[in-house]
Amino acid sequence: MTIQKATNITWHKGEITKKDREAFLHQKGIVIWLTGLSGSGKSTLARSLEKRLFREGKLSFVLDGDNIRHGLNKNLGFSPEDREENIRRIGEVAKLFSDSGIIAMTAFISPYRADRDRARRLLKKGEFVEVFLKVPLETAEERDPKGLYKKARAGEIQEFTGISAPYEEPLNPEIIIDTSEKNIKESTDIIYNYLKEKGMI
Repeated sequence: MTIQKATNITWHKGEITKKDREAFLHQKGIVIWLTGLSGSGKSTLARSLEKRLFREGKLSFVLDGDNIRHGLNKNLGFSPEDREENIRRIGEVAKLFSDSGIIAMTAFISPYRADRDRARRLLKKGEFVEVFLKVPLETAEERDPKGLYKKARAGEIQEFTGISAPYEEPLNPEIIIDTSEKNIKESTDIIYNYLKEKGMI
């Protein structure tokens, strides 16, 4: 658990509420949390959904694992402790996007169940949609778009999820998609239709 170090601070409540922003944007401020092994299709699917939502006049933003490590989390590595802090920070950022009425999509491996659950608890019920991209390790390794599995197998990358570090599958995700069976359009439709059915867009 992260310790509060800052003292003498006060929460300042704004005059424009989340409901005001949602009414203005004609959408719900939610977090769509994509999780799965490297190569499961998280970033590709998030970008596809972002494009679909944009065409429908919905405002969304993708928080991508690699991109975040170029800036906000550039001081973090891949130890269990750094992974926890990585997800803690992105959970807080995703909440800020949600509070602003924007549909935030996160594309992170986020291997630990406790970290994902902590991010969920930052939001109200119905504002967090966990999407588990369930793909066999063999399939993810065959894809290996960044050549990371090959490096991990060769011992060049330590603590690599699925090889030398664990991945804890979600127990009760809102959506499960096997991207070894569904193509990008079908996967995008599954999430989009879920959002429509739940009145989030």
